[in-house]
Amino acid sequence: MDEFNEEGIDMGELSIFEKEKLLVGVLISRIEVLPELEDRLIHCWGDIDLKSEPVLFEYTDYYNREMGSSIYRCFFSFKELVAPEDLPAIKIRTNEIELDYAEGADRKVNLDPGILSLSKFILATTKNNVHRIPMNRGIYGELTLQFKDRDFHPLEWTYPDFAGRENRDLLIRIRDIYKKQRKALKN
Repeated sequence: MDEFNEEGIDMGELSIFEKEKLLVGVLISRIEVLPELEDRLIHCWGDIDLKSEPVLFEYTDYYNREMGSSIYRCFFSFKELVAPEDLPAIKIRTNEIELDYAEGADRKVNLDPGILSLSKFILATTKNNVHRIPMNRGIYGELTLQFKDRDFHPLEWTYPDFAGRENRDLLIRIRDIYKKQRKALKN
């Protein structure tokens, strides 16, 4: 319920953010290290409740110079829900993991952590832009997809792979898992 302060200004009531679903998108050019990488992610964020099969990443050649031409994309969804305000620390940790797999100055693993709620999917990034909100410790949050009319919808800046039908369908499946988790927490 809204309250009024002494000056009669309508103020919203402060509350704790609801925990959300952590996802990590993986771009990887050394597919043979994927099982080891999965173990590391589990060590950091707990059990995985959904993972996608690696598929050839053909949306852009942006990463080819750094990672090579055979790049695969997969996603991991974690069972334990996270506080949205933890996303910057998660992004910093994924950046550290990327460095562990780098060869010289070239990354061979690119990790894209994000949080999914019932209404949206937010990616964490170190790159500022007009559509990105500063969060903490040099990390920005980007509203990447919005959920309405029973589907995730891309925005003008949504990366092509996240805008693609297959990945949006995967996110709908993960959202269904999250919805069941929320219902179980309320019972």
